[in-house]
Formats: sequence, C-alpha cells, structure tokens
Amino acid sequence: MIEADANEPRTMFDKIWDAHRVLEREDGQTLLYVDRHLVHDGSAPAFEMLRKRGISPRAPERTFATPDHYVSTDPTERAAMTNEENRGMVEALERNAAASGFRLFGLKDGNQGIVHVVGPETGISQPGMLIVCGDSHTSTHGALGALAFGIGATEVAHVLGSQTLWQRRPLTMRITVDGELGYGVTAKDVILAIIARIGTAGATGHVMEYAGSAIRGLSMEGRLTLCNMSIEAGGRAGMVAPDETTYAYIAGRDFAPKGADWDTELARWRRLPSDPAALFDREVTLDGGAIAPMVTWGNSPEDALPIDGSIPNPDDEPDAARRAIMADNFAYMGLTADTPLESIAVNRVFIGSCTNGRIEDLRAAAAIAQGRRVAEGVTAWVVPGSAPVKRQAEAEGLDRIFIEAGFDWREAGCSMCLGTNGEIAAPGERVASTSNRNFRGRQGPGARTHLMGPAMAAAAAIEGRLTDVRRLMKDA
Repeated sequence: MIEADANEPRTMFDKIWDAHRVLEREDGQTLLYVDRHLVHDGSAPAFEMLRKRGISPRAPERTFATPDHYVSTDPTERAAMTNEENRGMVEALERNAAASGFRLFGLKDGNQGIVHVVGPETGISQPGMLIVCGDSHTSTHGALGALAFGIGATEVAHVLGSQTLWQRRPLTMRITVDGELGYGVTAKDVILAIIARIGTAGATGHVMEYAGSAIRGLSMEGRLTLCNMSIEAGGRAGMVAPDETTYAYIAGRDFAPKGADWDTELARWRRLPSDPAALFDREVTLDGGAIAPMVTWGNSPEDALPIDGSIPNPDDEPDAARRAIMADNFAYMGLTADTPLESIAVNRVFIGSCTNGRIEDLRAAAAIAQGRRVAEGVTAWVVPGSAPVKRQAEAEGLDRIFIEAGFDWREAGCSMCLGTNGEIAAPGERVASTSNRNFRGRQGPGARTHLMGPAMAAAAAIEGRLTDVRRLMKDA
C-alpha cells in the first residue's frame, strides 16, 4: 500500500483511503484494495462477466452473500418459490457460491437477511474497512467507522476478479449535529432533516462524516439508519467515528476478532477518528434539539417536513423551476398546498428495509402498536431485516403484538422497499414507509410513498393517516 504522511492532520476518510491505496494513475484514479465484498441475488451478471473471461474470484474468503432483493417475504410463497424469475436469481447465487467458495447466508441459513443488516450484525463489517456492494445503500456500513459505498455491475465483476477497485478520490463533508434530540425524535428524523436542509444533491462528490453530541448519543442501530440514507443526500458514503458504542456492538459477533486479535484491532480502531485539526472540504451544522418527527410529502427525500407542518405552497417558492416540480409532485401524490400533514390518509404501511428493519426499529413500532388495532382499510406489514432480527423479535413477543394489532408479520427481505420481488402497492395507494426512497414507482407504479421512522409508521397504521407519534407515545 502507498504510505501517507502520518504527521499531517487527517480525517477518518483520509486514513482509511490512504490505508487502502495500491497505486495511483496520472488521471487521478486510485486503485483501492477491498476488504469486504458483499453480494446479493442481483449479482448474476457480474459472475457471468467473469465466466466469459475465464476468471475466478480472487479472494472468495472476503466475499459474503445473501439473497434479499428478489426473495418473497410471504412465508408460503417463500417456501414454494413459484416465481420462476425470482427463483432463478436465488439459485444463481447458490450456484456461484458453490463454484467460487464464498460464504452464502442462503434462505435456509439462520443469518439470512438484507445484506446491509447481515453485514453489521454478523461482525463482517468492521471499523477501518473498505466495503463495497452492488447496492447504493452500502453506505450503511459506514456507521461502524468503515468506508463503504455502492458499485455497479461491471465494478462488481472487477472486485470479484481482482479484489481491487478504481476510484477517484472524493471530497469530504462533516455534518455536525449537536444538542439533545427531542421526545419521539429518532435517527430517521435526523437524516431526513439533514437531507431537507442540504438537498438530495447537497453532498454530491463528498464522503459525509456525521459528528456532534446528538450523533454520539445514537445507538449503533440509529447510526446505521443515518449512514444508510447518505446516498439520498448525494453522498458517496456516510461515516460515523467508532467509539465505545461501536466496540460494544461488534464484540462477540461471529466474524468479529477474538482474543489477542481483538486487542490488536481495537487499538487500530481507536486511531481511526478524524484528527482534531483535520480539515473538511465542507462543514454543515444542525441543532439536534430543533429536529421534530419528520415525514416526506413529495417524490424526493428532500421533500421532508416536521409532522406538525403542512404541505408547502408553490406560491411561496421564489424559484420557478422548483415551483414547477412542486406542482408536478402534487399531481402525482394527490396533494394540495397548505394541507396539514396529519390530515393525509394512508392505505398501506411498510415497516422494514435496510434503513429501519432492525430489532430496535421493531421494538419502537411495537410500543405504538401494543394494545391498539390497525385502522380499517389499512394494510400494514412488518418485515424483519434478517432472520436473527425475526427470531429476536419473536423471543420478545413483538410478533404477537403486531399480529394482534392487525399487522402482517413476514419473513426477512427487502420486500416493499423497492418491490423487485413483486411486493408492491397498487396504483394510487398511499404508503407510510420506513424505507429510504420515495421516488415515483419505487414501491409500485403509481404508488405514493411517504418516508418516516418506525414508530411514526406504526402510528399511521393505527390512525389511518399521517400522525404525530408523540401523542400516541404519551398515551401508551
């Protein structure tokens, strides 16, 4: 690897990037060594590229895979796998794992789940690593103090064949959120507030480091949610410096270092945080105490407002192009200006995804659902992010809470987050969703998606409309 000047103050990103540089070209491209390559059931084209060139994976021991995008989360359909195309995706992954020798958390494996849930909870993802996956939300793993980002199919093949990747060095951005988060405010609200502030292109070309007392106060699962949506702000990756919360989360997990190796790695991890004098290309600050429970109203994650607000009025927007976009959003979403957000009825609720499908997310949603019933006419699903999350939830009785409240309790997978497995909303249906994107068609042609946190989604299911969860929390 190329040595860097250890005396110059460096950001955490600088330290990880420099530690993984193999060589640099005159055009500014850098060849980086990849520590972990995560693969899912949409990776078949990359393996086919290798086969056509007669190349085998270079380091299969650094590759980990799980089916998630194309698997059904309905227990009966998952067992039958009647959809031939989706079954073919899963079987192709199984064949590639058998041929190449990489670790597969298959459908019958006790650790199967969404790849960005499986990585952290098994200890595969660790501080200081460079992690890639053919999925844009790979930024999730940055919550552990890793540099993690999504790559395309051709790049997946390149990493499989060489365990390296060409990249151009991005800029750095530090987003500092200080203060104490208010009652009912979660990591999902923090990241939606950040995106609403800087926009979906606000971090384009940057790696984002989240800092400040409000960030340090988040659990590891909250940090995973935060970093997951970095890509929605245009960021190449999102990161949180490792600390005692991080180390406690990793300790004892299946792929975590053990014994003397743990002590060695822990000492290295403690040197990763940005140096006090390190400079970032851009700085953004937010007051954590001013953030409220958030919900989106348009077709971009930046279209987010506090739940006690109203749909914005285009007449108040000075930019003509933005006014036109708002009008178009209103037409697609079936909304009108100045409508209170809490008056908007929903048809479906989806609680899950790599953003909010972890055990803390399900606990938060169950606390709202307990002793209540899903509103008439609302279809509500809870989809655990992994098989271990599902087992833990069932051990705690959360599944019974959801079922008794009228939610559908399902198997682990991506499900309605992107609908590639056929689990989608009908045209015109309004969805309260804990996923990461509200783009048109993301949850089905004509589906109208509102993003929010798990407790907020549970509240929407109970009330049948977008709801300020803080009222239900007081009643619980």
